[in-house]
Amino acid sequence: MTITTVDAKCRTQNVSAWSFDVFDTFLVRACATPDGVFERTYELSGVSRCCPNVSASFVQHRIQAEARARKTAKDERGASEVHIAEIYSYFPFRLFGLARRDLNDLVEAEFDAERELCRVNPDMLRQYLDMKRAGHRVGFISDTYWDSDRLTRLLRACRPGLTWDFLYTSCDHGSSKSEALFARYLSEQGVDAATSFHVGDNETADIKGARRHGIRPRYYPQATPRLASMFQRETALFELLCQGAPSRHDDGARTLRRMVAARSAEKSPGFHLGLSVLGPVMTAFDAFVARRYEAVAGPSRQVALGFLGRDGFLSHRIWQDLHGTSSAYLEINRRVSLIASADTMQPLVELLGKVFKIDAPTFRDMMKITSPKVAEFFASFPGGIATGEELAAALPDLMDPGEIVALAAALRARLITYLRHAIPDFDDCTDLVLADLGYSGSVQKALRRVFDQEGIKIRLHGAYLISLDDAFDDVGEEDSAEGFISDLVVTPHVKRMLIRNVALLEQACCAADGSVRDYEGGEVLREINPRPTSQIALAAEIQAGALTFAESAASVAADYGLDPYAAPAVAARWCTATLARLLLLPDEDELALLGGLKHDVNLGTHALAPMLDSDFVRDRITARGLSAACTSAAPPMWLAGSFARLSPSHGYLYVLFGANRLPADVFEEQRCGAVQVGLFRVGGEATLETVTIHRNGLGELRLRIPLSRAMAIATLALPLAKFAPQGLLHGVTVQQGEDVRDAAESHDVVGITDASLVYAGLQRTGAHYRAETADGCLLIPVVPMTQDIVVYSVAITPLGTSPK
Repeated sequence: MTITTVDAKCRTQNVSAWSFDVFDTFLVRACATPDGVFERTYELSGVSRCCPNVSASFVQHRIQAEARARKTAKDERGASEVHIAEIYSYFPFRLFGLARRDLNDLVEAEFDAERELCRVNPDMLRQYLDMKRAGHRVGFISDTYWDSDRLTRLLRACRPGLTWDFLYTSCDHGSSKSEALFARYLSEQGVDAATSFHVGDNETADIKGARRHGIRPRYYPQATPRLASMFQRETALFELLCQGAPSRHDDGARTLRRMVAARSAEKSPGFHLGLSVLGPVMTAFDAFVARRYEAVAGPSRQVALGFLGRDGFLSHRIWQDLHGTSSAYLEINRRVSLIASADTMQPLVELLGKVFKIDAPTFRDMMKITSPKVAEFFASFPGGIATGEELAAALPDLMDPGEIVALAAALRARLITYLRHAIPDFDDCTDLVLADLGYSGSVQKALRRVFDQEGIKIRLHGAYLISLDDAFDDVGEEDSAEGFISDLVVTPHVKRMLIRNVALLEQACCAADGSVRDYEGGEVLREINPRPTSQIALAAEIQAGALTFAESAASVAADYGLDPYAAPAVAARWCTATLARLLLLPDEDELALLGGLKHDVNLGTHALAPMLDSDFVRDRITARGLSAACTSAAPPMWLAGSFARLSPSHGYLYVLFGANRLPADVFEEQRCGAVQVGLFRVGGEATLETVTIHRNGLGELRLRIPLSRAMAIATLALPLAKFAPQGLLHGVTVQQGEDVRDAAESHDVVGITDASLVYAGLQRTGAHYRAETADGCLLIPVVPMTQDIVVYSVAITPLGTSPK
């Protein structure tokens, strides 16, 4: 980031002095947050050896000690500025196995931590030296508990030989920049405030404080408000998802992101998303792929690297830009690889069982087979479209095993021809590294079967961004597979939550072309790409931002002395937090930008599945409760985003559930009363039925009203005035089944449109209602029943009176 400076004439004639703030301006720290210094102090002081795994307590006690020291100083001296030794005098030594005589050791450990983590900001150094060469007086004014002697040592440790004309610290002068420190500087240095400048990152101390004394301020923010908010959410997710790991040490990854963003021009929202989020994730993954590639390489080995299309498209582009070495973009998907590897019907049954919907033309295109049996099968379904499960169950009756073997052999031959065309010197390769977004390694395992069937001895090694590690035990004996975000980084619960929402990442990373369906003469035959052109254009903008980050990261890291990918475990944890923040806790701007995306599943259909559907989530919370809603199957593809669109708190509850941190006895339903509901038959005859009222952890009331077809009920009358005379109606849903349990557990939840509800004796404004009479009711029409039992569920947040 650069700061605004005055023109050359002003610099040479009218400027009296330039002062610089020190921390987070002239110096930056290679840690996620400023209190990362305290976390490193815990490690360097030796406390981590006698009291392991309590860094969070150490950091919090260090923060509390400073707060107490400042309060005491304010009470006794009228100013809250303190030295570092005063801070540690309030530290609980005995708790951490220390004695008060260890105070100086803690001070030295914290100073060592500062020296280890601090880096000179090259942008600020450039400004500083420019002003010095122009003949202006330059120096530092800092609010800090380090005295001028310590600060001198720190500055020169970061920049040997650095000189200045003045240096003021708040602890030495007992006053901060917001108080009288600027006045002391102006007075002692004889500086003309009107012709002097101060550069700093704190809007209150540096900007308002300087302006109050007539000094011209230059603002150098640590991050934009949006980026700062993003970092805050990432830290919260890191501490939730990567428990037990130091949450403030990132080897400078966050500092790198700030500086790359600061040096990049403002462009579209999609570009910004790629620059600030996807780029850091995929650049860290690129470093992982490089390590995997190097680990596989060795004497007498000829190693090739291939990125699996379409999801590996962005990774491949980053690799080409950063490494320039030979790599292949391999358009091989799960469908093609499984069919090519089939020697029995079972792989096809497993593949088709995962297909959402499929029709006869698509099946013919996949299998290259048509028959009267197949045509008759699809003709028996509405619109000629069957589910994958239905087709998988019928497949043994539709195809002969011999047809499967012939189909697979032909496709296998075309696939091998394609690989020889795509990978230079394919037949000389001993090892092939396959890089992909990942999950269970299905393409790698299918290729292993293909190679074995064709007598190809190439070893296969998976390098995956996200891995389902329990699926890797059956990779080839000499093969290997490893995930960057593995179950050693996060728990299997967390991993499955990430994968449930990973369609968003896939759409951002994939190629603009359609998915591969076959090969001919070594060339790829692709399906049509059903995604809208606007979505393809947005993905291109996001990828452009990611590539900009990747291309800039190495040079910026070198400028700042950062190496954020040197420690793989640290890089993997912060990559997880960065990706999880986008997938699980998106902000409103991201929901608006990405919410309209559609997902093409590429398995038997050209249909597009929605990313977001907040009504879907709301209806399932109404019908089945929060936990059931959190485990909903796709679509919508971006379930976390659908929760977040309801509200940020709903989004966070989803994350807590996925992290196994949502106690059922707190957030699930508890009985809290009963009410009599009116049941009106078609002829007008009415009866009353007692229905239990439940309350959930969100304070919402739930009523579930079961009806049978034999009851011939036309309308339900829910007497809101009697148990919730004022509130918010969240919705009414319907589920059907053969019995009450079957209906209540049904995933087929249908919301009753608001227009069909009748508010009798109720005043309504949007979702809010208020009873105007003592018998105010919500009238709910009964929909035509297709099964014996129907369950109506109603969700209400009461305002005021609660049920007794």
